Amino acid sequence: QDAKKFWEEYGRSKLRSESVPQGLGESWRPWRLGGLFCLAVATVIVAGCGEPAPQEVVVYTALDEEFSKPIFDAFTRQTGIEVRARFDTESTKTVGLAEAIRAERDRPRCDLFWNNEALHTLRLAREGLLRPYASPLAIEYPAEVQADDGVWYGFAARARVLIVNTNLVSESRRPKSIRDLTDVQWADRVGIAKPLFGTTATHAACLFAALGEDEAKDLFQRIKGNARIMSGNKKVAQAVAAGNLYFGLTDTDDAMIEIEAGRPVTIIYPDQEPDPATGKPLGTLFIPNTLALIKGSANPQAANTLVDYLLSAKTESRLAMGPSAQIPLNKNAAQPARVETPETVTAMEVDFAAAAAAWETAREFLLQEFTAAK
Repeated sequence: QDAKKFWEEYGRSKLRSESVPQGLGESWRPWRLGGLFCLAVATVIVAGCGEPAPQEVVVYTALDEEFSKPIFDAFTRQTGIEVRARFDTESTKTVGLAEAIRAERDRPRCDLFWNNEALHTLRLAREGLLRPYASPLAIEYPAEVQADDGVWYGFAARARVLIVNTNLVSESRRPKSIRDLTDVQWADRVGIAKPLFGTTATHAACLFAALGEDEAKDLFQRIKGNARIMSGNKKVAQAVAAGNLYFGLTDTDDAMIEIEAGRPVTIIYPDQEPDPATGKPLGTLFIPNTLALIKGSANPQAANTLVDYLLSAKTESRLAMGPSAQIPLNKNAAQPARVETPETVTAMEVDFAAAAAAWETAREFLLQEFTAAK
């Protein structure tokens, strides 16, 4: 109930902030400017009286602004700590933000990296750019979604799923595996985001670690030959919803947006049946958001406070109830009925450290295969 009220109140406050008081018309503008002038004078007077400067924390955020900003606003209201967030573009945002952290290593501007996947967080850890923090909330999370030395924490996962157009694909013909993206009966009617960025890159790295290099290369070569390669997961979901594709590989957040908008689509959690080669299911990949504190940043204590806030059961419950339908990993968070979780479907067994180690080999191959792909 708290999480539902949170998003309802956020929607109302957004409408209020965009409204002009009724009846003021153009007189609103000078009134507003005069008020801002008075506020500026008051601020100068207070500053002159020796009041401490307000605290702030700089966050580089790969999760979409529409999903993360309400959480930042709530944190500021509760703590008084201002969040200065930097966002980036849909298809390359994780890479762009990670590269900015590397470029700023001698004079870090970022205090906290909120990544919407795990791969590039672990790569920053391997490069020694992160600092450890022993969050008291760590005990509420599975060991496999946090670093042993406390340099990163996973929370609020998304599943890698197949989104299917129900008008175009009958229930009996619906795909069951990511390998169905290679089935020639669906040639040029299925889609995948370019596997060089975001969760699709993390998925590729996990497959290289889980399947082995040769099998993973063969899988991606066959996908490239059969599927349309798109700029991002959201584009895949939108193309399926519009009937331009029969099905595609995307994330639960992008799929849920289309479902809850009333589009004729459904979600398939792939690879739940035993693989003939191994006798057990490959499973659906769940990818957590990750939090990483940057070594040598200017606001370490404020960043620690924000990490604890984001790892709280209340925040995970809010992210689960929000438009992005994140999947809580905190054992005390409310479990949503809107999406499946690792408790309700077979999850892919993944070692994110091994996936990060496999990424260089995967990346070299995928660059050759997919750089020119459209």
